Amino acid sequence: MIKALLLLFKFAKFGPLLKSAGFMLLSVGVYALLFGWWYAVGFVLLLLVHELGHYVAARRLGMNVGLPTFIPFVGAWIELKDQPLSVKQEAHIAFAGPFAGTVAAAAVLALSLWQNSLLLLALAYSGFFLNLFNLIPVSPFDGGRIVAILSPKVWFVGVPVLAGAFIMNPNPMFLMILLLLAPTIYVSLRAAWRGEVPAHNPRYYEVPLEARVRYGAYYLLLLAFLCYMTFRTHLQVEALRNP
Repeated sequence: MIKALLLLFKFAKFGPLLKSAGFMLLSVGVYALLFGWWYAVGFVLLLLVHELGHYVAARRLGMNVGLPTFIPFVGAWIELKDQPLSVKQEAHIAFAGPFAGTVAAAAVLALSLWQNSLLLLALAYSGFFLNLFNLIPVSPFDGGRIVAILSPKVWFVGVPVLAGAFIMNPNPMFLMILLLLAPTIYVSLRAAWRGEVPAHNPRYYEVPLEARVRYGAYYLLLLAFLCYMTFRTHLQVEALRNP
């Protein structure tokens, strides 16, 4: 009996890992039904790299954080079990995800050019677009958490950007994501309008000017790079599809 309990405890430690891997495999299976196995595997791996960027950044700050959770057609996220102590920490964690994801997409693009592969080129485009979409400057997107270091009121700029993105790409999956995030977006905008701060730190938004300038520059540079690369890879994909 004692041996059985010890064995159960041993496997319980792998519970979060097995759960994360299970949802990851589920996402691969669902995407494979629509796009094929190789694209599905590549797309989920790009999602994983993005989330691991957040995970590693949070762990390096000494925070307790859960492994990535994957939900098909919604995306993936990590659970921060500790709240960031300042908006600077939050911006650091938020920026790490799209930065890691952009590096991964660039690597896939380089591999696609070397192999002359339409599949890899399409994956690179998806990777760039995914990280560009995440830079929309409204919470809970990564972009919203980054620009909050400037001012949470910047989130009001993100609302028309989000609406414009939907008008340009009015597909059911996008609509589902917007509906799921609408309550969180509303709560964030209400807090920004009222000037509310997180209860665990009344000085949450007090950061040095240097940090505001640095993360503002990081955001704009990554945004510009992703806009260019998303547009460029889209043209390349269309050129290969319609020679």
